[in-house]
Amino acid sequence: MLRQRARGLLTPYTGEPPPGLYRSNRPDLLIRVAGMAVPHFISVVSRLGGDAALPDLPRVVNRMTVTVAGRRLVATDADVVELTLTSTDGAKLPGWHAGAHIDVHLPSGQTRQYSLCGDPSREHEYRIAVRLIPGGGGGSAEAHGLAVGQTVEISAPRNAFMMPLPGSASRADRIRFIAGGIGITPILPMARLAERLGVPWSLRYTGRHRASLPFLDELLAFGDKVTVRTDDEHGLPSAAELLDGVDETTAVYVCGPPAMIEMVRRHVGPDVELHVERFSPLPVVDGMPFELELAQTGEIVEVAGDQSALAALRAVRPNIGYSCQQGFCGTCIQQVLGGDVEHRDNTLTDDQRELGRMLVCVSRAKSAGGRLVLDL
Repeated sequence: MLRQRARGLLTPYTGEPPPGLYRSNRPDLLIRVAGMAVPHFISVVSRLGGDAALPDLPRVVNRMTVTVAGRRLVATDADVVELTLTSTDGAKLPGWHAGAHIDVHLPSGQTRQYSLCGDPSREHEYRIAVRLIPGGGGGSAEAHGLAVGQTVEISAPRNAFMMPLPGSASRADRIRFIAGGIGITPILPMARLAERLGVPWSLRYTGRHRASLPFLDELLAFGDKVTVRTDDEHGLPSAAELLDGVDETTAVYVCGPPAMIEMVRRHVGPDVELHVERFSPLPVVDGMPFELELAQTGEIVEVAGDQSALAALRAVRPNIGYSCQQGFCGTCIQQVLGGDVEHRDNTLTDDQRELGRMLVCVSRAKSAGGRLVLDL
């Protein structure tokens, strides 16, 4: 999840693979860098350095209005709907590659991220799939309930889960996809692309039960390349079952529940190219409780030791901006007026930190019981 794409900066799929980004060392970091582009860079730098930092460039607002042109159920338990989004004037939408996602700015002010699960060659539409999450804070219910004909604002596509293909500066000559439930959405266009280009691939698709698995009929049409494994029939999947046959010649792409992702991370071989997409924030490691003071109101927000500052802020300010929740996109940046910050990102420069900038999705107060004063 990351990073901004400007209109026309990416061309739609034309039959050629996307740029080769495989590397043996830290491929995800390079992919994140590759995913950054002009609009997000301008908007973030403008906020970090002030308007004087870019005197000749306008501030870019990365939003466009689209219309919900269609909706259909894609899981038979009715908890997942596919929404087709088109421009209000019939124009082409910004191009994208498999693995990309968009922000959906809901009428309530909440923002949610959804992977594009359609076909990049269909230049006039985006497709997303939305699972209804009980108790999910209202965002999933609101997105799930968007009606045909309704308009909504979205961002241009961003991509931190880019799929370069075997042969593009890579040792890998085949692909293993691993998807859990709604985690199939970024992987579905990848599977279609690999199939179209004749790249050897296989998929392990897991979920609670078959009725909960989106796009199951389409995937089963690929035959024995797809193995479906549900908890009610087989129990929870093991790493051996998800990674069977995987070696250093295989690139692994995984998206799904955090526990499944961490299991794959722990058991995948050290020489295997591993690419991960998270739909949830990184877990807090060695966190200590602290407080946030919102300077403009004096309100005090408690942050638990296993909670991010962003999660605590969203409980009282649900419309606060955020995107990746992993410390690299910059969307959640806030100004700190007081207190000592433990910076846990690799995005901000030393100068930006000295000026009091903080990414609240990952960074925290330095000491237990400490207080950070935010300009909110």
